[in-house]
Amino acid sequence: MQSDGVPDGSAEAALGDGLAGAQVAVPAQASWEADRRGRLRLAKGILRVVYMVGALLLFILALEVLRAAAGGVADILSGVSAQGSANILGFGWLGAYGALSGSPVAAIALSLFAGGTISDSEAFAMLNGSRMGASFIVLFIGFLYYVSKRRTADGIFIGVVAMLTTFTIYAPVVPLGSLVLEQGWLDGVEVSAPGFLVSFTDLAFGPLADEATGNLPMLLVFAGGIGLMLASFAIFDRALPNLEQPSLRVERISRLLHRPWVMFLLGLLITTMTLSVSISLTLLIPLSLKGYVRRDGIIPYVMGANISTWVDTMFAALLLDSPRAFTIVFTQMAVGAVVSLLVLLLLYRPYSKVILGVAHRVTQRRREFAFFLGAIFLVPLVLFFV
Repeated sequence: MQSDGVPDGSAEAALGDGLAGAQVAVPAQASWEADRRGRLRLAKGILRVVYMVGALLLFILALEVLRAAAGGVADILSGVSAQGSANILGFGWLGAYGALSGSPVAAIALSLFAGGTISDSEAFAMLNGSRMGASFIVLFIGFLYYVSKRRTADGIFIGVVAMLTTFTIYAPVVPLGSLVLEQGWLDGVEVSAPGFLVSFTDLAFGPLADEATGNLPMLLVFAGGIGLMLASFAIFDRALPNLEQPSLRVERISRLLHRPWVMFLLGLLITTMTLSVSISLTLLIPLSLKGYVRRDGIIPYVMGANISTWVDTMFAALLLDSPRAFTIVFTQMAVGAVVSLLVLLLLYRPYSKVILGVAHRVTQRRREFAFFLGAIFLVPLVLFFV
């Protein structure tokens, strides 16, 4: 009953029960949402592991197929009279353009070496070619930013700086590294694959590669091996977290990112984590466009990324069970690191000034940019055919 418009005890109790129920419902819903997000993260984590395992198995199969069918490429190289370090350098350079990545081409170089198609000096040259062509992906992505998102040449500028840095660092690496290999100064650095890994590879993938080369044209099998290699890298990229939006609170360390040494170490770290210089270098575009990375910070970042990118190629050498291939990759990595560190320690200011000045001029005038594009394609073509 009610008296003078005041609710009786039963009405108050009902109201209290309703409020209590609402208070219980809110935490319960929040808990359900948290559980759902947790399950979703777990599912994504499991899927990434599946992708990584699948990519690794496909990568091993691709290496076995490429090594077994290396003779098919020997016919092509002899057909165009491609022999010697210069020709093979151009071959690897153009191959990296076509693959938009240097890692698959580097792995192919080791497969050709393990298959007896190219010599150690030619393998070293092809590794250098793969590195020179790998930075093209940054220019390509920068052009896509220019066309589809922003009518600004900043993305193209980053690509030009990345390519110029790679060209100027690895141009002296070719003769210096060749000298190191010829003199045998690093021949003691030989690492063989563990016996169980070799046995697993031979048993799991050797028969399939032998069956393919025994029943199909060698060149067709080699092309299939390239397809498997590219597919393995594409699957591995899907397993990596999306780094397009920086997740390390780079706003708080933006001042540190203005220091050359920090950018050099950042390039080393991110490329080691992703095992893909294509991914780590393309990160420069959003980071730079958002103001996190200054233009002069691009140069040491590219230097660091170009050193740690050889980690996956060393792993490929182990899978091929070729100690000499491992020595070649280590020589490439060591000489590249020495040249990069010398520039960073002794010549960074004038070097960066020249690189940035040339990149600015190339991206400000259409004629100069057209000349730059022509040069980066003409030089490897000349090396390959002449």
